[in-house]
Amino acid sequence: MSNDPTWISDWRPEDETFWNSTGKTVAQRNLIWSIVAEHIGFSVWLIWSIVATKLPAAGFHYTTDQLFQLVAIPGLIGSLMRFPYTFAVTTFGGRNWTIFSAAVLFIPTFGLAYFVSQPETPFWLMLLVASTAGLGGGNFASSMANISFFYPDRMKGWALGLNAAGGNIGVSSVQLLTPILMGVGLINLYQATPVTGVYLQNAGLMWVLPLIVAIAGAFFFMNNLTSAKSSFKDQLAIVKRKHTWIMAFIYIGTFGSFIGYSAAFPLLIKTQFPAVTIAIAFLGPLVGSLSRPLGGLLADKVGGAIVTFWNFIAMGTATIGVLYFVGIKDFTGFLVMFLILFVTTGVGNGSTYRMIPSIFREENLRKARGGGEAGKALALKTAGIESGAALGFIGAVGACGGYLIPSGFGKSIAITGGPALALEIYLAFYAVCLALTWWFYLRRAPAAAGVASLAEARV
Repeated sequence: MSNDPTWISDWRPEDETFWNSTGKTVAQRNLIWSIVAEHIGFSVWLIWSIVATKLPAAGFHYTTDQLFQLVAIPGLIGSLMRFPYTFAVTTFGGRNWTIFSAAVLFIPTFGLAYFVSQPETPFWLMLLVASTAGLGGGNFASSMANISFFYPDRMKGWALGLNAAGGNIGVSSVQLLTPILMGVGLINLYQATPVTGVYLQNAGLMWVLPLIVAIAGAFFFMNNLTSAKSSFKDQLAIVKRKHTWIMAFIYIGTFGSFIGYSAAFPLLIKTQFPAVTIAIAFLGPLVGSLSRPLGGLLADKVGGAIVTFWNFIAMGTATIGVLYFVGIKDFTGFLVMFLILFVTTGVGNGSTYRMIPSIFREENLRKARGGGEAGKALALKTAGIESGAALGFIGAVGACGGYLIPSGFGKSIAITGGPALALEIYLAFYAVCLALTWWFYLRRAPAAAGVASLAEARV
């Protein structure tokens, strides 16, 4: 391994001299290509949020609930894929896994391109095809875990926020570009006849060239870190940590909301406001993605827990606004409130992810008190390994919102005729997340072991 130039054995991001002379340039290069690969992963993951809205016009006789299921299933599979992807970086190397995880996205893209041109495809088979898009959702876990090793603790909030935002904005890209490129008959691989001028297969084929670019970029410009190597057993220790599960629950409220609303937004607009074009749907994930680095930056300045707490209050307020305007069928009010809701999901994504490395760092340092410099060094190394694994694991749990929210909207519409019931349930969930954030990370009580130190550490 030492003779392989793609592996870096000397990596000391906390050493300012090393960072300024060597580390910063290498970290930035890896961050750039990580963002490219993750961006395409998110784009592939959310392809069906647009394609599902076009299937009825293309001759597919699926119910509204079934259409929401096609939108939701990639979220479920993406969530599940994040568990193995979390541990892949420390097993195979960040560069190596980025290449592999980008390459497997040819499966959902070509699969979609073929089956959307076959109107006789039964629902169960189309659901299976849609589920392969979940492979794109796994990329986030490995990408975030990988980048967390490259940056010093003081810069993790910004770096992870930028990496995540670059990926998240892929949701906006796919919702903006797909409707446009589906109207261009140049990529007609299967010679399918377009319905009302729409080539549905282009939704998959349009990502082939970007995938090739991402794979080549990762191959030539990314690195593996030997310091990021650890056993599966060492990483699995995070499942025994209380804060892993608390933060995973909270992350469902932030990232789960972002990816869930992003997936459901086009179909929600189509079902609740049929006269409005779904082309406007890209604005939601766009503002949600752009606001994510802001959440990380604010968390670096004032503390992740404080930002997360107030953000959940804002999320709840925006949800009430969406409930009101969808109830009176006022699209302008609905759109404004939903865009505010998207902004809060982005801010919350950044702030909660900033909390995770700080929590594991402070917990390990607290346990190492009295151990001298050697004990401190070991604690920091352990914290790096655990926080990297936790970032992926928590991201995996949080991603289940990508299934729960679209599925919830589908069931709510099927049962009550509208999305209000689902929104009320989501509002109650935000209230629980708000309470957990205050209880574990802002409340200063001697009985709560470690809470005071965590709050002081600006988690």
